[in-house]
Amino acid sequence: MEEKQPEKGNWKKKNPVINLEKGKVPPQALDLEEAVLGAMMIDKKGVDDVIDILSPEAFYKKAHKLIYGAIFTLFQNSEPTDLLTVANQLKKEGNLEKAGGDYYIISLTQKVASSAHIEFHARIILQKSIQRSLISISSDIIEEAYDESIDVFDLLDSAETKLFEITQGNLKKGADSAESLVNEAIKKIEEISNQEGMSGVATGFTKLDALTSGWQPSDLIIIAARPGMGKTAFVLSMAKNMAILFNQPCAVFSLEMSSIQLITRMISSETGISSSKLRKGDLEPHEWEQLNVKVKNLSNAPIFIDDTPSLSIFDLRAKARRLASQHGIKCIVIDYLQLMTAGGTGGNREQEISLISRNLKALAKELNIPVIALSQLSRAVETRGGSKRPLLSDLRESGAIEQDADIVSFIFRPEYYGLMEWDDDERSPCEGQAEFIIAKHRNGGLENIRMKFTGHLALFSDLEEGTGTEFESKMNTDFNSEIGSGSMPTANQAFDIGGNDTPF
Repeated sequence: MEEKQPEKGNWKKKNPVINLEKGKVPPQALDLEEAVLGAMMIDKKGVDDVIDILSPEAFYKKAHKLIYGAIFTLFQNSEPTDLLTVANQLKKEGNLEKAGGDYYIISLTQKVASSAHIEFHARIILQKSIQRSLISISSDIIEEAYDESIDVFDLLDSAETKLFEITQGNLKKGADSAESLVNEAIKKIEEISNQEGMSGVATGFTKLDALTSGWQPSDLIIIAARPGMGKTAFVLSMAKNMAILFNQPCAVFSLEMSSIQLITRMISSETGISSSKLRKGDLEPHEWEQLNVKVKNLSNAPIFIDDTPSLSIFDLRAKARRLASQHGIKCIVIDYLQLMTAGGTGGNREQEISLISRNLKALAKELNIPVIALSQLSRAVETRGGSKRPLLSDLRESGAIEQDADIVSFIFRPEYYGLMEWDDDERSPCEGQAEFIIAKHRNGGLENIRMKFTGHLALFSDLEEGTGTEFESKMNTDFNSEIGSGSMPTANQAFDIGGNDTPF
Protein backbone atom coordinates (compact mmCIF):
# COMPACT_ATOMS: atom_id res chain seq x y z
CA MET A 1 0.00 0.00 0.00
CA GLU A 2 1.40 3.33 -1.01
CA GLU A 3 2.16 5.61 1.90
CA LYS A 4 0.06 8.73 1.83
CA GLN A 5 2.18 11.85 1.50
CA PRO A 6 1.35 14.81 3.68
CA GLU A 7 -0.12 17.85 2.08
CA LYS A 8 2.33 20.60 1.29
CA GLY A 9 2.77 23.00 4.17
CA ASN A 10 1.12 20.64 6.65
CA TRP A 11 3.96 18.17 7.28
CA LYS A 12 4.94 19.58 10.69
CA LYS A 13 1.41 19.63 11.94
CA LYS A 14 0.56 16.03 11.00
CA ASN A 15 3.95 14.43 11.73
CA PRO A 16 5.59 15.91 14.81
CA VAL A 17 9.27 15.05 15.08
CA ILE A 18 8.98 14.02 18.79
CA ASN A 19 5.83 12.82 20.50
CA LEU A 20 6.06 13.22 24.34
CA GLU A 21 2.40 12.41 24.95
CA LYS A 22 3.18 9.01 26.50
CA GLY A 23 6.68 9.80 27.73
CA LYS A 24 7.58 10.41 31.38
CA VAL A 25 9.70 13.19 32.83
CA PRO A 26 10.77 13.11 36.51
CA PRO A 27 8.68 15.39 38.76
CA GLN A 28 10.15 18.89 38.71
CA ALA A 29 9.32 22.58 39.08
CA LEU A 30 12.06 24.45 37.21
CA ASP A 31 10.14 27.73 37.18
CA LEU A 32 9.79 27.62 40.97
CA GLU A 33 13.46 26.67 41.37
CA GLU A 34 14.38 29.79 39.37
CA ALA A 35 11.99 31.94 41.39
CA VAL A 36 13.33 30.69 44.75
CA LEU A 37 16.99 31.20 43.78
CA GLY A 38 16.26 34.65 42.38
CA ALA A 39 14.35 35.69 45.52
CA MET A 40 17.16 34.46 47.78
CA MET A 41 19.64 36.67 45.94
CA ILE A 42 17.54 39.84 46.14
CA ASP A 43 16.10 39.50 49.66
CA LYS A 44 17.91 38.23 52.78
CA LYS A 45 14.54 37.27 54.30
CA GLY A 46 14.16 34.75 51.50
CA VAL A 47 17.36 33.01 52.60
CA ASP A 48 16.17 32.82 56.22
CA ASP A 49 12.80 31.36 55.16
CA VAL A 50 14.19 28.65 52.90
CA ILE A 51 17.62 27.62 54.16
CA ASP A 52 16.32 25.02 56.66
CA ILE A 53 13.76 23.58 54.21
CA LEU A 54 15.86 22.79 51.13
CA SER A 55 19.19 21.14 50.50
CA PRO A 56 21.12 21.35 47.20
CA GLU A 57 19.92 17.83 46.31
CA ALA A 58 16.30 19.04 46.34
CA PHE A 59 16.86 20.94 43.06
CA TYR A 60 16.36 19.14 39.77
CA LYS A 61 18.62 21.18 37.50
CA LYS A 62 22.37 20.76 38.10
CA ALA A 63 23.03 24.49 37.68
CA HIS A 64 20.45 25.20 40.37
CA LYS A 65 22.11 22.71 42.73
CA LEU A 66 25.42 24.56 42.33
CA ILE A 67 23.88 28.01 42.83
CA TYR A 68 21.98 26.93 45.94
CA GLY A 69 25.13 25.25 47.25
CA ALA A 70 26.99 28.57 46.93
CA ILE A 71 24.17 30.40 48.74
CA PHE A 72 24.24 27.76 51.49
CA THR A 73 28.02 28.16 51.93
CA LEU A 74 27.68 31.95 52.17
CA PHE A 75 24.93 31.55 54.79
CA GLN A 76 27.06 29.16 56.85
CA ASN A 77 29.95 31.64 56.76
CA SER A 78 27.63 34.49 57.83
CA GLU A 79 28.39 36.39 54.61
CA PRO A 80 25.83 38.47 52.63
CA THR A 81 23.93 36.72 49.87
CA ASP A 82 23.37 38.69 46.67
CA LEU A 83 24.06 38.56 42.97
CA LEU A 84 27.74 39.51 43.28
CA THR A 85 28.63 37.37 46.30
CA VAL A 86 26.96 34.28 44.84
CA ALA A 87 28.77 34.72 41.50
CA ASN A 88 32.06 35.24 43.34
CA GLN A 89 31.50 32.12 45.49
CA LEU A 90 30.77 30.02 42.40
CA LYS A 91 33.95 31.38 40.80
CA LYS A 92 35.95 30.38 43.93
CA GLU A 93 34.53 26.86 43.70
CA GLY A 94 35.22 26.68 39.96
CA ASN A 95 31.52 26.23 39.22
CA LEU A 96 30.55 29.56 37.66
CA GLU A 97 30.47 28.31 34.06
CA LYS A 98 28.77 25.04 35.09
CA ALA A 99 26.07 27.12 36.76
CA GLY A 100 25.35 29.04 33.54
CA GLY A 101 27.73 31.96 33.93
CA ASP A 102 27.11 35.53 35.04
CA TYR A 103 24.33 36.06 32.50
CA TYR A 104 22.20 33.17 33.84
CA ILE A 105 22.60 34.27 37.46
CA ILE A 106 21.55 37.81 36.52
CA SER A 107 18.53 36.44 34.68
CA LEU A 108 17.37 34.60 37.81
CA THR A 109 17.15 37.85 39.80
CA GLN A 110 15.13 39.45 36.99
CA LYS A 111 12.41 36.78 37.19
CA VAL A 112 11.12 37.89 40.61
CA ALA A 113 10.34 41.17 42.35
CA SER A 114 10.37 39.99 46.01
CA SER A 115 10.59 36.96 48.25
CA ALA A 116 6.80 36.79 48.73
CA HIS A 117 5.50 33.20 48.95
CA ILE A 118 9.06 31.85 48.82
CA GLU A 119 8.44 29.33 51.61
CA PHE A 120 5.39 27.94 49.80
CA HIS A 121 7.42 27.65 46.58
CA ALA A 122 10.26 25.93 48.45
CA ARG A 123 7.92 23.31 49.87
CA ILE A 124 6.66 22.47 46.37
CA ILE A 125 10.28 22.00 45.27
CA LEU A 126 10.78 19.71 48.27
CA GLN A 127 7.68 17.68 47.34
CA LYS A 128 9.01 17.19 43.80
CA SER A 129 12.36 16.10 45.24
CA ILE A 130 10.64 13.53 47.50
CA GLN A 131 8.69 12.21 44.51
CA ARG A 132 11.93 11.74 42.57
CA SER A 133 13.50 9.96 45.54
CA LEU A 134 10.50 7.63 45.78
CA ILE A 135 10.77 6.85 42.07
CA SER A 136 14.49 6.09 42.47
CA ILE A 137 13.91 3.86 45.50
CA SER A 138 11.06 2.06 43.76
CA SER A 139 13.30 1.36 40.77
CA ASP A 140 15.98 -0.06 43.07
CA ILE A 141 13.42 -2.21 44.87
CA ILE A 142 12.08 -3.58 41.57
CA GLU A 143 15.60 -4.41 40.38
CA GLU A 144 16.52 -6.09 43.69
CA ALA A 145 13.22 -8.00 43.77
CA TYR A 146 14.28 -9.76 40.55
CA ASP A 147 17.60 -10.76 42.13
CA GLU A 148 17.10 -14.28 43.52
CA SER A 149 20.27 -14.03 45.64
CA ILE A 150 18.76 -11.35 47.92
CA ASP A 151 16.75 -12.59 50.91
CA VAL A 152 13.19 -11.28 50.73
CA PHE A 153 13.19 -10.15 54.38
CA ASP A 154 16.43 -8.25 53.83
CA LEU A 155 14.75 -6.64 50.84
CA LEU A 156 11.74 -5.63 52.96
CA ASP A 157 13.98 -4.16 55.65
CA SER A 158 16.09 -2.31 53.08
CA ALA A 159 12.98 -0.84 51.43
CA GLU A 160 11.52 0.27 54.75
CA THR A 161 14.84 1.79 55.84
CA LYS A 162 15.19 3.77 52.62
CA LEU A 163 11.65 5.12 52.93
CA PHE A 164 12.29 6.07 56.55
CA GLU A 165 15.49 7.91 55.51
CA ILE A 166 13.46 10.02 53.09
CA THR A 167 11.11 10.99 55.89
CA GLN A 168 13.92 11.77 58.33
CA GLY A 169 15.97 13.67 55.78
CA ASN A 170 13.27 15.82 54.23
CA LEU A 171 10.41 16.42 56.64
CA LYS A 172 12.02 18.74 59.15
CA LYS A 173 10.28 20.14 62.19
CA GLY A 174 10.45 23.88 62.70
CA ALA A 175 10.49 25.84 65.93
CA ASP A 176 7.19 26.34 67.78
CA SER A 177 6.04 29.68 69.11
CA ALA A 178 5.56 30.20 72.84
CA GLU A 179 1.84 30.80 72.25
CA SER A 180 1.30 27.44 70.52
CA LEU A 181 3.39 25.61 73.12
CA VAL A 182 1.51 27.22 76.03
CA ASN A 183 -1.83 26.22 74.49
CA GLU A 184 -0.59 22.67 73.91
CA ALA A 185 0.78 22.43 77.47
CA ILE A 186 -2.52 23.63 78.98
CA LYS A 187 -4.41 21.11 76.87
CA LYS A 188 -2.09 18.32 78.08
CA ILE A 189 -2.51 19.43 81.72
CA GLU A 190 -6.30 19.27 81.27
CA GLU A 191 -6.01 15.77 79.82
CA ILE A 192 -3.81 14.68 82.73
CA SER A 193 -6.33 16.13 85.17
CA ASN A 194 -9.09 14.04 83.56
CA GLN A 195 -6.84 10.96 83.82
CA GLU A 196 -6.39 11.48 87.56
CA GLY A 197 -2.83 12.73 87.26
CA MET A 198 -1.38 9.96 85.08
CA SER A 199 0.34 11.58 82.09
CA GLY A 200 2.15 8.47 80.85
CA VAL A 201 1.57 4.73 80.49
CA ALA A 202 0.65 3.32 83.91
CA THR A 203 2.66 0.31 85.09
CA GLY A 204 0.19 -0.90 87.74
CA PHE A 205 2.78 -0.39 90.50
CA THR A 206 1.39 2.34 92.75
CA LYS A 207 4.58 3.92 94.10
CA LEU A 208 6.38 3.73 90.77
CA ASP A 209 3.46 5.39 88.96
CA ALA A 210 3.30 8.08 91.66
CA LEU A 211 6.98 8.90 91.12
CA THR A 212 7.01 8.83 87.30
CA SER A 213 3.34 9.58 86.55
CA GLY A 214 3.61 6.51 84.31
CA TRP A 215 6.28 5.82 81.70
CA GLN A 216 6.41 8.99 79.62
CA PRO A 217 6.12 9.15 75.81
CA SER A 218 9.49 9.30 73.95
CA ASP A 219 11.42 8.11 77.03
CA LEU A 220 14.05 5.36 76.91
CA ILE A 221 13.89 3.37 80.16
CA ILE A 222 16.68 0.95 81.07
CA ILE A 223 15.95 -1.77 83.66
CA ALA A 224 19.17 -3.54 84.62
CA ALA A 225 20.02 -6.37 87.00
CA ARG A 226 22.22 -9.40 87.43
CA PRO A 227 20.89 -12.74 86.07
CA GLY A 228 18.25 -14.29 88.33
CA MET A 229 17.05 -11.02 89.86
CA GLY A 230 13.76 -11.10 87.96
CA LYS A 231 14.13 -8.60 85.08
CA THR A 232 11.87 -10.54 82.75
CA ALA A 233 9.40 -11.28 85.53
CA PHE A 234 9.15 -7.56 86.29
CA VAL A 235 8.47 -6.44 82.69
CA LEU A 236 5.99 -9.29 82.13
CA SER A 237 4.10 -8.29 85.29
CA MET A 238 4.20 -4.70 84.08
CA ALA A 239 3.09 -5.52 80.51
CA LYS A 240 0.22 -7.62 81.87
CA ASN A 241 -0.88 -4.75 84.13
CA MET A 242 -0.75 -2.30 81.22
CA ALA A 243 -2.77 -4.50 78.91
CA ILE A 244 -5.31 -6.00 81.35
CA LEU A 245 -5.84 -3.25 83.91
CA PHE A 246 -5.44 -0.23 81.63
CA ASN A 247 -6.08 -1.68 78.14
CA GLN A 248 -2.83 -0.20 76.80
CA PRO A 249 -1.42 -2.18 73.84
CA CYS A 250 2.12 -3.35 74.55
CA ALA A 251 4.78 -5.03 72.38
CA VAL A 252 7.38 -7.38 73.86
CA PHE A 253 10.49 -8.31 71.87
CA SER A 254 12.04 -11.36 73.50
CA LEU A 255 15.52 -12.30 72.29
CA GLU A 256 16.11 -14.83 75.05
CA MET A 257 12.89 -16.79 75.69
CA SER A 258 10.30 -18.11 73.24
CA SER A 259 6.89 -16.50 72.99
CA ILE A 260 5.23 -19.66 74.41
CA GLN A 261 7.51 -19.56 77.45
CA LEU A 262 6.68 -15.91 78.04
CA ILE A 263 2.93 -16.36 77.72
CA THR A 264 3.12 -19.39 80.04
CA ARG A 265 4.78 -17.16 82.65
CA MET A 266 2.00 -14.63 82.20
CA ILE A 267 -0.63 -17.36 82.57
CA SER A 268 1.07 -18.43 85.80
CA SER A 269 1.00 -14.95 87.33
CA GLU A 270 -2.54 -14.28 86.08
CA THR A 271 -4.07 -17.54 87.33
CA GLY A 272 -1.99 -18.07 90.48
CA ILE A 273 -0.86 -21.52 89.29
CA SER A 274 2.88 -22.11 89.53
CA SER A 275 4.97 -22.29 86.36
CA SER A 276 6.27 -25.74 87.27
CA LYS A 277 2.72 -27.14 87.40
CA LEU A 278 1.86 -25.52 84.05
CA ARG A 279 4.99 -26.93 82.42
CA LYS A 280 4.16 -30.46 83.65
CA GLY A 281 0.42 -30.12 83.03
CA ASP A 282 -0.05 -31.56 86.52
CA LEU A 283 -3.19 -29.66 87.57
CA GLU A 284 -5.97 -30.50 89.99
CA PRO A 285 -9.58 -30.31 88.69
CA HIS A 286 -10.19 -26.98 90.44
CA GLU A 287 -6.96 -25.62 88.91
CA TRP A 288 -8.13 -26.55 85.41
CA GLU A 289 -11.32 -24.61 86.07
CA GLN A 290 -9.32 -21.74 87.54
CA LEU A 291 -7.07 -21.77 84.45
CA ASN A 292 -9.96 -21.72 81.96
CA VAL A 293 -11.70 -18.83 83.71
CA LYS A 294 -8.81 -16.52 84.49
CA VAL A 295 -6.97 -16.98 81.21
CA LYS A 296 -9.80 -15.13 79.43
CA ASN A 297 -8.45 -11.77 80.61
CA LEU A 298 -5.05 -12.58 79.19
CA SER A 299 -6.49 -13.93 75.93
CA ASN A 300 -8.21 -10.62 75.28
CA ALA A 301 -5.25 -8.46 76.37
CA PRO A 302 -3.58 -6.32 73.66
CA ILE A 303 -0.11 -7.87 74.14
CA PHE A 304 2.07 -8.63 71.09
CA ILE A 305 5.14 -10.85 71.51
CA ASP A 306 7.95 -11.20 68.96
CA ASP A 307 10.61 -13.82 69.78
CA THR A 308 12.89 -13.33 66.76
CA PRO A 309 16.43 -14.32 67.90
CA SER A 310 19.47 -12.07 67.29
CA LEU A 311 17.20 -9.22 66.27
CA SER A 312 19.05 -6.25 64.75
CA ILE A 313 18.21 -2.72 65.79
CA PHE A 314 17.09 -1.93 62.24
CA ASP A 315 14.74 -4.94 62.13
CA LEU A 316 13.37 -3.88 65.51
CA ARG A 317 12.61 -0.36 64.29
CA ALA A 318 10.85 -1.73 61.20
CA LYS A 319 8.75 -4.16 63.27
CA ALA A 320 7.94 -1.49 65.87
CA ARG A 321 6.76 0.96 63.21
CA ARG A 322 4.42 -1.69 61.79
CA LEU A 323 3.02 -2.56 65.24
CA ALA A 324 2.45 1.13 65.99
CA SER A 325 0.66 1.59 62.68
CA GLN A 326 -1.44 -1.58 62.84
CA HIS A 327 -2.16 -1.93 66.57
CA GLY A 328 -1.42 1.47 68.11
CA ILE A 329 1.04 0.09 70.68
CA LYS A 330 1.70 2.40 73.63
CA CYS A 331 4.86 0.75 74.98
CA ILE A 332 7.74 -1.40 73.73
CA VAL A 333 9.69 -3.87 75.92
CA ILE A 334 13.00 -5.38 74.78
CA ASP A 335 14.44 -8.41 76.61
CA TYR A 336 17.32 -7.79 76.51
CA LEU A 337 19.61 -5.15 75.03
CA GLN A 338 22.91 -7.09 74.97
CA LEU A 339 21.35 -9.83 72.78
CA MET A 340 20.59 -7.35 70.00
CA THR A 341 22.90 -6.80 67.04
CA ALA A 342 23.79 -3.64 65.16
CA GLY A 343 23.13 -5.24 61.78
CA GLY A 344 26.74 -5.94 60.77
CA THR A 345 27.89 -2.32 61.03
CA GLY A 346 31.35 -3.32 62.22
CA GLY A 347 33.24 -1.84 65.15
CA ASN A 348 33.73 -3.26 68.61
CA ARG A 349 30.95 -4.35 70.94
CA GLU A 350 30.96 -1.09 72.89
CA GLN A 351 30.37 0.87 69.67
CA GLU A 352 27.58 -1.53 68.71
CA ILE A 353 25.83 -1.08 72.06
CA SER A 354 26.19 2.71 71.69
CA LEU A 355 24.56 2.51 68.25
CA ILE A 356 21.76 0.31 69.60
CA SER A 357 21.00 2.60 72.55
CA ARG A 358 20.97 5.71 70.31
CA ASN A 359 18.57 4.02 67.92
CA LEU A 360 16.29 2.90 70.76
CA LYS A 361 16.07 6.50 71.96
CA ALA A 362 15.40 7.65 68.39
CA LEU A 363 12.65 5.00 68.09
CA ALA A 364 11.01 6.23 71.30
CA LYS A 365 10.98 9.80 69.96
CA GLU A 366 9.80 8.75 66.50
CA LEU A 367 6.82 6.73 67.76
CA ASN A 368 6.32 9.00 70.82
CA ILE A 369 5.98 6.04 73.17
CA PRO A 370 8.16 4.73 76.01
CA VAL A 371 10.74 2.11 75.06
CA ILE A 372 11.83 -0.16 77.93
CA ALA A 373 15.04 -2.13 77.43
CA LEU A 374 16.39 -4.72 79.86
CA SER A 375 20.13 -4.78 80.38
CA GLN A 376 22.69 -7.01 82.07
CA LEU A 377 25.05 -5.75 84.75
CA SER A 378 28.76 -6.50 84.99
CA ARG A 379 30.15 -9.02 87.50
CA ALA A 380 31.55 -6.15 89.55
CA VAL A 381 28.35 -6.32 91.61
CA GLU A 382 29.17 -9.84 92.76
CA THR A 383 32.74 -9.03 93.78
CA ARG A 384 31.84 -5.86 95.66
CA GLY A 385 32.04 -6.12 99.43
CA GLY A 386 29.20 -5.04 101.69
CA SER A 387 25.97 -4.09 99.97
CA LYS A 388 25.41 -5.68 96.57
CA ARG A 389 23.17 -2.84 95.40
CA PRO A 390 24.04 -2.07 91.76
CA LEU A 391 25.45 1.28 90.63
CA LEU A 392 25.33 3.16 87.31
CA SER A 393 28.97 2.19 86.74
CA ASP A 394 27.89 -1.49 86.69
CA LEU A 395 26.06 -1.17 83.35
CA ARG A 396 27.72 -3.55 80.93
CA GLU A 397 29.68 -2.67 77.78
CA SER A 398 28.85 0.99 77.26
CA GLY A 399 28.47 4.29 79.08
CA ALA A 400 26.23 5.33 76.17
CA ILE A 401 23.35 3.40 77.77
CA GLU A 402 23.46 5.68 80.80
CA GLN A 403 23.84 8.73 78.57
CA ASP A 404 20.97 7.96 76.18
CA ALA A 405 18.46 6.71 78.76
CA ASP A 406 15.93 9.01 80.39
CA ILE A 407 15.53 6.57 83.28
CA VAL A 408 18.06 4.00 84.48
CA SER A 409 16.74 1.60 87.11
CA PHE A 410 17.93 -1.57 88.84
CA ILE A 411 16.23 -4.58 90.40
CA PHE A 412 17.81 -5.77 93.65
CA ARG A 413 16.77 -8.74 95.82
CA PRO A 414 18.93 -9.28 98.95
CA GLU A 415 17.37 -12.73 99.30
CA TYR A 416 19.26 -13.75 96.13
CA TYR A 417 22.52 -13.30 98.06
CA GLY A 418 21.25 -15.20 101.11
CA LEU A 419 20.46 -12.04 103.09
CA MET A 420 17.30 -12.13 105.21
CA GLU A 421 17.12 -8.44 106.21
CA TRP A 422 17.28 -5.08 104.48
CA ASP A 423 20.31 -2.99 105.41
CA ASP A 424 18.10 -0.17 106.70
CA ASP A 425 17.83 1.23 110.20
CA GLU A 426 15.02 -1.15 111.15
CA ARG A 427 16.80 -4.19 109.69
CA SER A 428 13.38 -5.21 108.35
CA PRO A 429 12.91 -8.68 106.80
CA CYS A 430 13.37 -8.87 103.02
CA GLU A 431 11.99 -12.33 102.29
CA GLY A 432 9.78 -12.29 99.19
CA GLN A 433 10.68 -8.67 98.46
CA ALA A 434 12.58 -6.75 95.80
CA GLU A 435 13.82 -3.20 95.45
CA PHE A 436 13.26 -1.20 92.26
CA ILE A 437 16.07 1.37 92.32
CA ILE A 438 15.72 4.47 90.14
CA ALA A 439 19.34 5.63 89.81
CA LYS A 440 18.84 8.16 87.00
CA HIS A 441 15.66 10.10 86.27
CA ARG A 442 16.07 12.90 83.75
CA ASN A 443 12.70 14.47 84.52
CA GLY A 444 12.05 13.50 88.12
CA GLY A 445 13.32 12.30 91.45
CA LEU A 446 15.29 9.23 92.52
CA GLU A 447 13.89 6.61 94.86
CA ASN A 448 14.23 3.00 96.01
CA ILE A 449 10.79 1.38 95.76
CA ARG A 450 10.19 -1.92 97.55
CA MET A 451 7.90 -4.45 95.92
CA LYS A 452 6.49 -7.87 96.62
CA PHE A 453 8.07 -10.71 94.62
CA THR A 454 6.30 -14.08 94.35
CA GLY A 455 9.03 -16.40 93.04
CA HIS A 456 7.04 -19.47 91.95
CA LEU A 457 4.70 -17.21 89.94
CA ALA A 458 7.46 -14.87 88.69
CA LEU A 459 5.15 -12.03 89.79
CA PHE A 460 5.99 -8.53 90.96
CA SER A 461 3.27 -6.56 92.74
CA ASP A 462 2.79 -3.68 95.18
CA LEU A 463 4.21 -4.22 98.65
CA GLU A 464 1.49 -3.24 101.07
CA GLU A 465 0.78 -3.82 104.72
CA GLY A 466 -0.91 -7.15 105.24
CA THR A 467 -1.53 -9.42 102.28
CA GLY A 468 -2.83 -8.81 98.82
CA THR A 469 -2.43 -6.03 96.28
CA GLU A 470 -4.75 -4.04 94.11
CA PHE A 471 -4.04 -6.45 91.27
CA GLU A 472 -4.57 -9.55 93.39
CA SER A 473 -7.81 -8.06 94.80
CA LYS A 474 -9.05 -7.53 91.26
CA MET A 475 -8.16 -11.15 90.42
CA ASN A 476 -10.08 -12.38 93.46
CA THR A 477 -13.14 -10.27 92.64
CA ASP A 478 -13.25 -11.34 88.99
CA PHE A 479 -12.59 -14.99 89.77
CA ASN A 480 -15.04 -15.33 92.67
CA SER A 481 -17.77 -13.57 90.70
CA GLU A 482 -17.48 -16.20 87.95
CA ILE A 483 -16.78 -19.33 89.97
CA GLY A 484 -18.69 -18.59 93.15
CA SER A 485 -17.58 -18.87 96.72
CA GLY A 486 -17.54 -22.66 97.07
CA SER A 487 -14.40 -24.67 97.75
CA MET A 488 -12.44 -22.90 95.01
CA PRO A 489 -9.23 -21.19 96.23
CA THR A 490 -8.91 -17.42 96.04
CA ALA A 491 -6.04 -15.80 94.16
CA ASN A 492 -4.14 -15.17 97.38
CA GLN A 493 -4.51 -18.84 98.31
CA ALA A 494 -3.49 -19.85 94.81
CA PHE A 495 -0.30 -17.84 95.20
CA ASP A 496 0.82 -20.41 97.77
CA ILE A 497 0.52 -23.32 95.34
CA GLY A 498 3.58 -24.92 93.78
CA GLY A 499 7.31 -24.92 94.27
CA ASN A 500 9.94 -22.21 94.08
CA ASP A 501 10.74 -21.69 90.40
CA THR A 502 13.96 -19.89 89.65
CA PRO A 503 13.17 -16.27 88.75
CA PHE A 504 14.32 -14.90 85.45
